[in-house]
Amino acid sequence: MRTLLITGVCGFVGSSLAISFRESFTKNDLRIIGIDNLSRPGSRTNVARLQSASVEFHLGDVRVSDDLDALPAADWVIDAAANPSVLAGTSGASSSRELMETNLWGTVNLLEYCKQHRAGMILLSTSRVYSLEAVCRLPMEVRNQAFSLDSKYEVGSGVSHAGLDETFSTLPPVSLYGSTKIASEHLAIEYSLSFDFPVWVNRCGVMAGAGQFGKPDQGIFSYWLHSWRARRPLSYIGFGGNGYQVRDCLHPRDLFRLIDKQMQMNNGDSISRICNVSGGIASARSLAQVSQWCQDRWGELHVEISPVDRPYDVPWMVLDSSLAKQLWNWEAETSTETILNEIAEFAEKHPDWLSISGVA
Repeated sequence: MRTLLITGVCGFVGSSLAISFRESFTKNDLRIIGIDNLSRPGSRTNVARLQSASVEFHLGDVRVSDDLDALPAADWVIDAAANPSVLAGTSGASSSRELMETNLWGTVNLLEYCKQHRAGMILLSTSRVYSLEAVCRLPMEVRNQAFSLDSKYEVGSGVSHAGLDETFSTLPPVSLYGSTKIASEHLAIEYSLSFDFPVWVNRCGVMAGAGQFGKPDQGIFSYWLHSWRARRPLSYIGFGGNGYQVRDCLHPRDLFRLIDKQMQMNNGDSISRICNVSGGIASARSLAQVSQWCQDRWGELHVEISPVDRPYDVPWMVLDSSLAKQLWNWEAETSTETILNEIAEFAEKHPDWLSISGVA
């Protein structure tokens, strides 16, 4: 019987992956262990659900090596514990030291755990490792209330009309958050090479789905739909205040399918360890387009205009996952329409979800 450890198991992504693995493997085939410090508002709501699915929950913190030492040995680790906000460490909600300790030093502690137990690691990274300046220099045009790469742009240097690929610049600035993730990627691969255990790095697009703890700086699709349904104030921030900025999205069910394939593979010199993982250009939506979707479902809501740009915001962030298709025969299957409908149905059943998520 294999053992899987999932960090941040009570977060949206961690809990979704744990449930997907349990639904796909019996208790005799896979033991699932999860650790979480329950610091995120709303995370406690997932404890009972996980335990009822025979996921072993441990209260602990990846920043504390003793907490990891107390866990049973695992065959694989999925690192889903992080402060996932691009504003983390700079907005006042968390300190820069706390960000570094969680996102970077927590990764080091997990790599030491993997080294000790000969466990493989799946590191969940982010599209925000890509260079802000390089992204913002890309020529944009507006089509259908959304920024799009200029149709006359001659593709190259890691970007095409399908999105950014893994060779696109990761030079700073990328934000403190992005820096912790790119540093974690480098460390994970170095540990893998030095101590001979498998590591796969998945640079994920915007995660989205029912039960996500949405905030303006993270989980934007969930935040926008829950706020619209609840008639809460919303604002288009920056880039002229039109809501044309675009993100792709990814459901954890699709991420699970890739991780399941990766856990069946050991290290190989001929295969890239880093892949973009997202719904790509087909999944990409602007805030204005999402607003139209919300209006069609729940009626009109006035959205304020705040044209002043925020630090670290970009007009367009879409990942090209062609490499994952080539290497793993993987592509996202859950459409954006399905994801939005799933979030909307959840919002209608849980009208207090934003308060549970810690949104004032």
